[in-house]
Amino acid sequence: MTATPAPAAEADWLRLDRQICFSLHAASRAFNGVYRVVLKDLGLTYPQYLVMLVLWEHGELPVKKLGEHLRLDSGTLSPLVKRLEGAGLVRRERSMRDERSVDVRLTDEGAALRERALQVPRHIAASTGFGIDEINDLRDRLDRLTNALDSAALEGAPDSP
Repeated sequence: MTATPAPAAEADWLRLDRQICFSLHAASRAFNGVYRVVLKDLGLTYPQYLVMLVLWEHGELPVKKLGEHLRLDSGTLSPLVKRLEGAGLVRRERSMRDERSVDVRLTDEGAALRERALQVPRHIAASTGFGIDEINDLRDRLDRLTNALDSAALEGAPDSP
């Protein structure tokens, strides 16, 4: 007995170019390529730039809080922070409040780099070909998508015994 072929519309669901996850993945890789060029003058990689953005916005933070902002675990974040420390942009120190915690703060050089980084968003925006309203709308939609997927992942998690 042979399987009944799926209707054409349903068969298209498994095409690569129909997958939102792949579109997001491809866009992310394309962004990384543009950021690589733009950030070269700052001496930062894209993940390092994200760490710096959080520190420029919030100031000194425990590594755990920094990871929460970036949605990164400490195993991924620690090497990034170590490289930034080696470049003289941040300093790590044991917390005075809780010796189990490590705080990350900008050095004077790291704080000064913010001025040079102000041109990055303009370059990225220009690279998209989108207007500012389109960029803001896309970011808002992606934030809603992320929140929906986070909720779905929590709902789909197996119950604890």
